[in-house]
Amino acid sequence: MNEDRVDRRRFIAQGAGTLAAVAIAPEALASVTRLKREISVGVIGCGTQGRAIIDELNSIDGVRISCVADVDGPRLRSGLRRVRGAEGFDSHQALLESAKAQAVFVATGTPDHRPVVVDALAAGVDVYCEAPLAHTVDDALAIAEAARNSGRIFQAGLQGRANPVYQLARTFFRSDSVRDLISLRAQHHKKTSWRASAASEQRRRLLDWRLDPERSAGLCGEWGSHQFDVFHWYTSRYPVRVRGLGSVRFWDDGRTMPDTVSLQMEFDDGAVLSYQATLCNSYGGRYEVLHGSNAAIKLAWSHGWMFKEADAPTQGWEVYANRQQFHNDEGITLIAGATQLAEQGRLKEGVGLPHSSLYYAIEAFLKSVTEGVEVVCDASEGARATIVGIRANDAVRTGRLIEISPSVLRDA
Repeated sequence: MNEDRVDRRRFIAQGAGTLAAVAIAPEALASVTRLKREISVGVIGCGTQGRAIIDELNSIDGVRISCVADVDGPRLRSGLRRVRGAEGFDSHQALLESAKAQAVFVATGTPDHRPVVVDALAAGVDVYCEAPLAHTVDDALAIAEAARNSGRIFQAGLQGRANPVYQLARTFFRSDSVRDLISLRAQHHKKTSWRASAASEQRRRLLDWRLDPERSAGLCGEWGSHQFDVFHWYTSRYPVRVRGLGSVRFWDDGRTMPDTVSLQMEFDDGAVLSYQATLCNSYGGRYEVLHGSNAAIKLAWSHGWMFKEADAPTQGWEVYANRQQFHNDEGITLIAGATQLAEQGRLKEGVGLPHSSLYYAIEAFLKSVTEGVEVVCDASEGARATIVGIRANDAVRTGRLIEISPSVLRDA
């Protein structure tokens, strides 16, 4: 079926000032994934993200975590405590040489992705690599090239493309319900220091790579790349230039990496993406908004909503909805499979996702490996989002307008 065709059972159109929210029925998504065949996997990097990956893998039937690796002893031990019977290694090379894993999840620090990914692909192992792929353009391009030439399955950890809410909302966006794209907006606000607790200066330098301008693309790369990719995926366009500002607003602990950034990204059709990120305040959290001439879509990772314009045509879609209040606007929550849920008195259960975005990204990768399902985010798209994040960080770092080369993105 054409991906641009809207499933009329899934959507709702209302009059002026109302909202249709994008959601998924729980009976379709809440169950635990069961793979068609068993697979043995390894996790390389046992920091916060690596441990989160381990926790999600532990919930999927058919997956056996056979090995984990980390160069940092305390983090390796922390990872091993989450997995029964796994073998631990103090380097990715040792894990790969053990030949215990058919696929690996790379969750090391971003500046260490390239050697780990290249070695894993050369060892004949399928790879899921956390995003951003790298902290330099050269490393991002090298990872993309290695993945293309390897013949192995590679998925970039840009979670939006595997998120069921985002997949459903994208179908809506690419219909006439939103129509002409006017502007884009996104933010990621979370109060957190990015500063690791370490007993020695050597270990602190190892763990605080996000705060090192030589090893990190900062907020634009580490957080922004995930959200920029959503816009790339929805619009099939990439920004051509970016302006940015950043400063240390709160975490006055000697860091030079900005804890707050603001960007203006321009696309070749004149659309502008406004982006803000901060480590200093959590209000509003993380979301993306696409404004169109017929409606605006707001995406917030576990939920999605559509705000219709007063003059937008009514499509006549079937109405099964909860009402929500957004300040002065009363909205309607749309739930796929709402008829059945309403009959069961379970309508409100369909609001939001039963699992994290990370779960769906991992699930998609495992299905690609075990069932041959097409990868949701390949190395080229991962590299493009990474490069856009790096160039945005360059704009913040220099205070200059930075051009984003279309040819470099094409070559990714």
